[in-house]
Parts: sequence; structure tokens; C-alpha cells
Amino acid sequence: MVIEIEVEGKGKAKVELDDRNPETAKKVYDNLPLEGRALLWLEEIYFDIPLTLDYENPSAKAENGDISYWPPGFAFCIFFGNTQPYSEVNHIGKVIENLELFWEVVEGDRIIIKPG
Repeated sequence: MVIEIEVEGKGKAKVELDDRNPETAKKVYDNLPLEGRALLWLEEIYFDIPLTLDYENPSAKAENGDISYWPPGFAFCIFFGNTQPYSEVNHIGKVIENLELFWEVVEGDRIIIKPG
């Protein structure tokens, strides 16, 4: 499954959902489109989405380009640098195109996620 993340007025990136947390990935995909206003924490973008999901196969580490769901904050997370998660997350995919877009994001940017 491929999704598109648009940063309004700045560009689009492609993400390939993977099988590290397949139930979480499917629930996110099945509820697209989703959108929110960007919040920044170091080299991570996150925002809450209207899904309440539990931990599936949680990880305390992230790699550059990981796309994740953070259950305590009901948040969609984009790891675009070397930042590690605040606490465990469910990784659901990887950015496969235009990761550099996320360096341009400022707090409050509108982000739209839809099937790609």
C-alpha cells in the first residue's frame, strides 16, 4: 500500500506502508484521507489523528524516513532526521520519495494524507 503525504503549499512525499505493524497500517490506510496541523519535536513531525489504536509491535527506536503511529498521543509521526521517539511507536511505513520535503515544515503547516 502506498500513501501520499502533502504539505500544503510545499509539496508531496510518497510512503510505502510495510508489515512491521500490519493491523495499525491497515487501520490508518482504511481511514484515509486524514489531515492535521504539524507539530515539531526535534527532527520529527507529528499530529493527532482521529484513531485510537493500541501498541502492536512497539519500537523505541526510529530510522530516518520512518512513518509511525504513537498510541499515547493518538498521533501520526514522520521521522525525517535522527530523532528517536519520545516513547514507543508502531512503525507503519517508510518515506520512499521526497523525504527532504519535511525539512521545510514549520509548526502549523497543514498536512494531508491520502491513498497514493
